[in-house]
Amino acid sequence: MKKRILGVILFLAFGLARFPLEQAMTMSLREQGLKQSPPQVSWLEDFGQMFLASLGGLRGLVASVGYLEAYSAWERNDWGAVDNRMTLVTRMKPYEPTYWDDAAWHMAYNAASYFKRDKELRAAIQNKLFQDHVQRGIEIINEGLQYLPENRRLLETLGYIYKDRQPNPTLAADAFLRAHAAGSLDFMERLAAYELVKVGDRASSEKAYEILKRYYDKGEPFTRMESIQRDLRVLENRLNIPPAQRLPPAPPKDTTVPKRPMLRKSNP
Repeated sequence: MKKRILGVILFLAFGLARFPLEQAMTMSLREQGLKQSPPQVSWLEDFGQMFLASLGGLRGLVASVGYLEAYSAWERNDWGAVDNRMTLVTRMKPYEPTYWDDAAWHMAYNAASYFKRDKELRAAIQNKLFQDHVQRGIEIINEGLQYLPENRRLLETLGYIYKDRQPNPTLAADAFLRAHAAGSLDFMERLAAYELVKVGDRASSEKAYEILKRYYDKGEPFTRMESIQRDLRVLENRLNIPPAQRLPPAPPKDTTVPKRPMLRKSNP
């Protein structure tokens, strides 16, 4: 058994060590038009069913080794290696949501922000790399959702990416609503409503109004939330809500500047 474990570790170490060199050479050949991109295949075809079956209970160990390699690559800002290692990890343990979430976060947030801040790159290249890595994060989450379609953690992350990194209110709202239906906190449903307000069409506005009005009618603390009041007033005008059903006028803001307290004089 020990020899088997040692053999797997050595196999992985050798493969992980040579992978960056092979990847760089392959990318160079593709850029020169000397090598075509590989066809899209499933992960079972990519790794081989026999190889995965032979690992058996060692797949968790392989995933752990790959995760440590990904962490090391993250410290070096080697984003290609991070993606490669996390791809290995998620294929070894496809039903572990943490791995999918971390893999997507590295691409859509860490890597994308790194290239956005790289002042040595032209602005057009910065934007391109930012968008490419955000899109890669979306692809990772969607692949994870094929195995875990109702996982609220993955759905929340997908919603935040569409909200903050690749703004798409329709898709963000859909992800937040699915996360809420899967058991996320009520805040996710309100986030979905805020995104639906941005969409602007009547169906989205009616859905947003139904959600926000439902929370407002529950009383405090929702009646004091500025975001709920703000968007409800927007929706009331957009949907021509009758005056009798609208929120009461907002009280005027107190613009007076409080007096500064007088400093206590010290005794001589």
